[in-house]
Amino acid sequence: RFSHYSNLGSDEMMEVVRDGVFQHFRQLGQADASKVTLLGNFMKDARLEIVKPSLLTKAVEVIKNLPLDRGDTKGDLYEYLLSKLTTAGINGQFRTPRHIIRTMVEMMEPNPARGETICDPACGTGGFLATSYEYLLEKYSSLESIHTEIGTNERGELEEQKIFTGDLLVPWRNHVDNNMFHGYDFDTTMLRIAAMNLIMHGVEAPDIHYQDTMSQSFSTNFPQASKNAFNLILANPPFTGSLDEEDIDSTLSAMVKTKKTELLFLARILQMLKVGGRSATIVPQGVLFGSSKAHQSLRKTLVEDNQLEAVINLPSGVFKPYAGVATAILIFTKGGQTDEVWFYDLQNDGYSLDDKRNPIKENDLPHLLASWKHYRTLRGLPVDNFMGEKLASLLKQQYPEGIDAGVDFKDRTQAAFVVPKADIAAQKYDLSINRYKEVVYQAEEYEDPKVILKRLKDLEKEILADLDELEGML
Repeated sequence: RFSHYSNLGSDEMMEVVRDGVFQHFRQLGQADASKVTLLGNFMKDARLEIVKPSLLTKAVEVIKNLPLDRGDTKGDLYEYLLSKLTTAGINGQFRTPRHIIRTMVEMMEPNPARGETICDPACGTGGFLATSYEYLLEKYSSLESIHTEIGTNERGELEEQKIFTGDLLVPWRNHVDNNMFHGYDFDTTMLRIAAMNLIMHGVEAPDIHYQDTMSQSFSTNFPQASKNAFNLILANPPFTGSLDEEDIDSTLSAMVKTKKTELLFLARILQMLKVGGRSATIVPQGVLFGSSKAHQSLRKTLVEDNQLEAVINLPSGVFKPYAGVATAILIFTKGGQTDEVWFYDLQNDGYSLDDKRNPIKENDLPHLLASWKHYRTLRGLPVDNFMGEKLASLLKQQYPEGIDAGVDFKDRTQAAFVVPKADIAAQKYDLSINRYKEVVYQAEEYEDPKVILKRLKDLEKEILADLDELEGML
């Protein structure tokens, strides 16, 4: 037990972890339980990076003082450690900020009652999957089961925080624990972190696998997952680089002739979704306006053969300090065709857009979420009015009267507006927001030049008079 371990000497601590715990990790793959075998597959190559017993002792002392028996402290601790991860940026991977993930999840409204399955084909540390689970816990908690604790917010301040138990998930608990969450990645380090992340958050048996979803082997190794498999896909695929053409799945090449990862991932997501399945995917903005045949062809497919519902323009500093690349969120449903596309120009996400990314007052995310739900209501589309407590509180502060009054989504000068499909088709399916947003310039009024000239002459007279006075003093 940890209470016994924490009282050992530093050398003995090191021996237990190095020769006991990590050896146990490497043997987990031989166990019978499927969830343990899964974790064992990722932990079999794990190495203890702490080499000094004294450093291990300090780490144990820090952990010993944490309230790990309260609420989701273990999950929050793991999220904090992930925020300090320095390996992001390799192979075009960038850790997606948690508040952006949370907003995307709330826009997509995952629903276990419908037996929905959620997948991330480039899951990295498992952020989308873990946050989806947190969303379910909050949404499916009865009022009497929610309790409060004192915790530290993102500004380092002590505040009262609510702990959600998810007690109303009982009818779908088996589905949530064993069938709802699926992820793939080709980075074993990231998968190891993802497996631990989900388990620490409470997901019993996350279905995550070592697999490059772009390669030929994906369809062979996971035939049921590669086509028409999932109800919801949340993703932030690698932004940069080109793939080895020989290893690209031929079915993807048939959809879009390119080696660019960001385009191939969108094609793969369309394949993996069930008809009627939905996706919220982060893409570099080059996908929205690229002029190559591959870019135009993929955008046309999204618009003409599927329902492209929304394009959300993100500020370019969202992924700092790892990258300053400009990005957007695409929301689409597989099948059907597009009537109109809802655009939103997000200017502020609640953090400074420099490398420090400090919290700031300006935050458009609550307005984005409320506007999206209002738009869907006007369209007669299914809307779950549940909104996470933090965003709901921010929205109430910024818009005490609500945002419904006076909203006109046809007004392209606003943050949120719609564009008919015909207009998009006429622009070669360009989806960049600047192509359609109208900027209103306020006319500057200047004084008559004669008035300005007279004022200058009067000023010059005053200066000369002052100079004469100074000269008289000499």
